[in-house]
This record gives sequence, C-alpha cells and structure tokens, in this order.
Amino acid sequence: MGLVETVLVTGYSAAPRGTSMHARYEHCGVVLEVDPRTDVVVAAEFTVITGLANDFLRRLVVGYDLSQGIAGLAALIKSRYLAPSSDAMVVALRGAVQRYSDHKVTQATT
Repeated sequence: MGLVETVLVTGYSAAPRGTSMHARYEHCGVVLEVDPRTDVVVAAEFTVITGLANDFLRRLVVGYDLSQGIAGLAALIKSRYLAPSSDAMVVALRGAVQRYSDHKVTQATT
C-alpha cells in the first residue's frame, strides 16, 4: 500500500426539514479529498439521496482549486444544483473548505 499524500476533509450542516435528505440523514454532508500540494479537489462525495445527484455534485467540485476561495464554487452550486438542499450543501461545503484552510495554516506554522 502506497503513501497517501492527499487529505480528507468533511463539512456538515442541517438538512432542510421536509426533504427526503432530512428524513434519511438529518444532515447534509460533504467529503472532499484534496491534494495539499495544489489545493485541488481530487474526489468528492455528498450525502444526497440519489446517485445522479452525487455524481452531478462531484463533477461540479472535482478539479476545483480551493486556493481560489469558496465564493466561485458556492455560486456554481447555487446556480446549477437546483434542489431544496442547495443552501445546506453550500454551508456544508463552506465548513469543509474552512477546515481545510485551518489545516493548511496549522501545517504552515509547524
């Protein structure tokens, strides 16, 4: 087994009440695998109900350079993922990106 050089980071938010996401998971979750050398998302998964939604969100997020900030990615998701959970997805994504940024700062100071 080779050395893994990427990092896995997660973010969560409350799923909107009255949605199938809330009934099944209660939370909206984002899991990102990021290459810390480039800050690029190399893989992603989301707590959504369908495989199609997970695949669609993955295609939006994979390849995104987190050093560009979250605003562009958040706008992309809000304009392309037209679901009741889109705001919750952006909040969860912001949490994951903030956790990643905090990790980068910690690594730079040690």
